[in-house]
Amino acid sequence: MASPNISFDSIPASIRKPGKYFEFNTRFAVRTLPGNLQRVLILGQKLASGSQPALAPVDVFSDEQAAQLFGRGSQLHLMARAAITAYSYLQLTAIAVADGAGNAASGTTTLTGTATGSGVLGLWVGASRVDVAINSGDTAAAVATRLTDALATRPDLPVTSTAAAGVVTHTCVHKGTLGNDIKLVASSTAPGLNVAAVSLTGGSIDPDYAPALAAVASAGHQILVAPLSSQSVLTALRSHLDFVSGPMEQRGAIGVFGWPGTLASGTTLAGQINSGRITGAWHRGSLRLPCEVAAGFAAVLASEEDPARPLNTLAINGLDVTGIDQRPTRTEQENALYNGLTPLEIGPGDKVQIVRAISTYTKDPQGVDDVSLLDITTIRTLDYVRKACRERIALRFPREKLSERTPPKVRSELLDVLLKLEELEIVEAVEANQAGLIVERDSQDVNRLDAKIPVDVVNGLHVFAGRIDLLL
Repeated sequence: MASPNISFDSIPASIRKPGKYFEFNTRFAVRTLPGNLQRVLILGQKLASGSQPALAPVDVFSDEQAAQLFGRGSQLHLMARAAITAYSYLQLTAIAVADGAGNAASGTTTLTGTATGSGVLGLWVGASRVDVAINSGDTAAAVATRLTDALATRPDLPVTSTAAAGVVTHTCVHKGTLGNDIKLVASSTAPGLNVAAVSLTGGSIDPDYAPALAAVASAGHQILVAPLSSQSVLTALRSHLDFVSGPMEQRGAIGVFGWPGTLASGTTLAGQINSGRITGAWHRGSLRLPCEVAAGFAAVLASEEDPARPLNTLAINGLDVTGIDQRPTRTEQENALYNGLTPLEIGPGDKVQIVRAISTYTKDPQGVDDVSLLDITTIRTLDYVRKACRERIALRFPREKLSERTPPKVRSELLDVLLKLEELEIVEAVEANQAGLIVERDSQDVNRLDAKIPVDVVNGLHVFAGRIDLLL
């Protein structure tokens, strides 16, 4: 006689007292796919004036809140502002580290001469401009003092400034290499008064981000933003992503960095990282810090919850419009896309747009060219498929016995998940590949069930080619 098909979790079979007993079973309630909310985590340095302790994650909802938590003008304040500007509905978390024992970068704005007419002194500190009026007869020292006073009214700038004998010295508010990316550009329209700016240099010894990554290892964020675009920081981020996204932890995530430098140095960095879980946005000539470019890029990635949908042409609000001479040519964009770097371009309406979002992965462990994880949508799709399959099995079989009936039931649920994913055009060819969907008992562990799940991810429509035939 066959064993009963109905099993109970709370009603024991040993009941002898008469009665009608009912329990609630919610295992089959969920028949849809899980949501795919994208939570972003930013890591960066804080100032002593910030109220949030270091290494303590906190949700951030506004520019002003970030200023209070991490100090106005701090790295994390600027990153939070860039992310929220790019996508105001972002689910954003930040974790801070304090400055280490390094040196702060510094630069100068040097004024010479005496104004023989009126005009304006303009100074760009990164992407922020400060203007000072110049009157006829003003000396370099007087204008330098006025510039310092004007800068003091902008506490959101990542520098502090002092004036002496016509030279304004700007010092990064943080120690470390962060300040080396702060650009200074100055101009004067007043005749007789000249100005020259030297961007910040000399920053050294960055704080250790390993404790911050360890503190959020179990938090489950989907997108992590690198505070610095250096090989050491991105290598640490790669190790973190490989750990949390691996088959044991299963909290799939990607990392993002920004690159405002040259194509050659950017592709070199991408090659050093070579990770299918890390993507870098190349915005050559940007006055924004690399971490600001990364935060804006990450926010736009998070705005698209469909893991398979391409991000081409999406605008990153808040990023600066670079000069004509800095915008990459088509050939340079192709070079970037072949070497693990995501190019940004200036689109209609002077909007900064994503050309095509790719990962830094270009070669397999043997050094052979490999396009399997070219688009960042591929790994995001695989992460979502895993999440959907894992949650379905967890809901349907929380306390299942392993008998001969079990593998077909599990296979049926997995096939249902794949078919629903196909309906959303996240995967395709499920029917054609279903023979490859295998669920079987493990040959070594009697309590284990193994599955092979073929996943044909839906690719993005990136290229269309047409031939126009002339008919006379």
